[in-house]
Amino acid sequence: MTQDTLMPRPVRDSQSEMAEIVLPNDANPLAALLGGRLMHWIDLAGALAAHRHSRNYVVTASVDHIDFLVPVRVGDLVILKSSVNRVFTTSMEVGVKVFVEDYIADTAHHVASAHLTFVAIDAAGKRLKIPPVIPETEEQQRRYEDAGRRREIRRSELERRRKASR
Repeated sequence: MTQDTLMPRPVRDSQSEMAEIVLPNDANPLAALLGGRLMHWIDLAGALAAHRHSRNYVVTASVDHIDFLVPVRVGDLVILKSSVNRVFTTSMEVGVKVFVEDYIADTAHHVASAHLTFVAIDAAGKRLKIPPVIPETEEQQRRYEDAGRRREIRRSELERRRKASR
């Protein structure tokens, strides 16, 4: 790993957008998008941003809470936007925001948001250091600071569960 690969990178370098049309195979018998399918797409969108930032293989370590805010139907266009919120040593938090777009009326509605943690690894599965991320806007700075608080919550919850399982 060279010094150049650990040079800080701006959030904008990780920003990714993914689009999916909901097909009948993606839906339940009521023609609504399956929650599991949306979670799969969120994981893929998050991985895109994590790959772009780390320039390495990444694996999903955790997914925070997801609320499904509005139904998504067969034929709808789903837009997933992702970017790295904050980098720690070998892990990073990625935010994913999901919209359903009505391309006829030119409107979009927020469907869901999630925060995922990814770990960068090499081909043998060994953890790799990740370059720091540089927030450039007030919104990116807010997300950067919020990611630090969420990390502390995740760590304390993990410790609580470890103690409870003893």
